[in-house]
Amino acid sequence: MSSEFTTTLILILYLAGFAVLHSLMASLPFKRRVHRILGEKIHPWYSIAFSAIAFMTILPLVYLIYLHPDRVLYVAPSPWRWVMVSGQILAGLWSLRAFVDAPHRFEVPLQLAGPKGQKAEPLAARGVYCWIRDPFLLSGFLIIWLTPFMTTNLLVLYIFVTIYLYLGSLHWEKRLIAQFGDAYRAYQTQVPRMIPKGRRCPIQET
Repeated sequence: MSSEFTTTLILILYLAGFAVLHSLMASLPFKRRVHRILGEKIHPWYSIAFSAIAFMTILPLVYLIYLHPDRVLYVAPSPWRWVMVSGQILAGLWSLRAFVDAPHRFEVPLQLAGPKGQKAEPLAARGVYCWIRDPFLLSGFLIIWLTPFMTTNLLVLYIFVTIYLYLGSLHWEKRLIAQFGDAYRAYQTQVPRMIPKGRRCPIQET
């Protein structure tokens, strides 16, 4: 078994483990269990802990790729290299705007409250959410596939990340349906998931 194949196999297994852990922590049943054990005091810290764990668990993967450099498939020449990097930066800013436009979508108490709970808030789609339902899916694809160079291990990584991002988007929408109910189902019929078809914000709930 070649070292390159071994590295690729370890990469795939690690990605699978990361996806399982990340999806588990993002799920509503897991958040409800944490709420029952630790109470409401954990809510302001959950997103911070979630992001910190995701960052810490991705570091060994980055180190693995750095430790085992592999065959370079291509390097984009200038000026296309800078066009691609600019696209990545814009995609990152798009993601930040998505957080600003809908912070209530990410607050654990509101996710657990459901559409009829006392703490529930209306969907109130605005900003980037008038264009697409999942701006993070689009920005994620742009950030990884606009990388101005490609190696064998990066290609394997990006293929798996692409699949995971899409499946994660489906999972995220299930959580949003649990949070907003019929309002989100109606929103799904009006706004595309990832590819904008024109700015058309749905009627806001009152």
